[in-house]
Amino acid sequence: QVKLVESGGGSVQAGGSLRLSCTASAYSYSTYCMAWFRQAPGKEREWVGLIDSDGYTRYQDSLTSRFTISQDNAKNTLYLQMNKLKSEDTAMYYCAAEERTRDYCPWDETGYKFWGQGTQVTVSS
Repeated sequence: QVKLVESGGGSVQAGGSLRLSCTASAYSYSTYCMAWFRQAPGKEREWVGLIDSDGYTRYQDSLTSRFTISQDNAKNTLYLQMNKLKSEDTAMYYCAAEERTRDYCPWDETGYKFWGQGTQVTVSS
């Protein structure tokens, strides 16, 4: 059973930075999609960005200038670097994973089978 564990969340002032991590265990797919989602209080979960096993990344348009996704395959770890944080970035952040079976990775949460429990990010203005 694939297990994903997020870490790195916390409280930060607006304009600051955080780096979230997501460590995967028992993940044996040679081709995969991994993504970050977030859910703010009272709102639906939204897609942040993704990376595939080839290192291709894609982001929500409004976040592309501030957020960066990367991975360390040797550590089975996915990262989300968040810069110039704003109060509206406050949310629970989740990583998700799925075997890549198509030419593209999904950006809808229904496309991911495996999820972490989330890490809270709070940005104060």
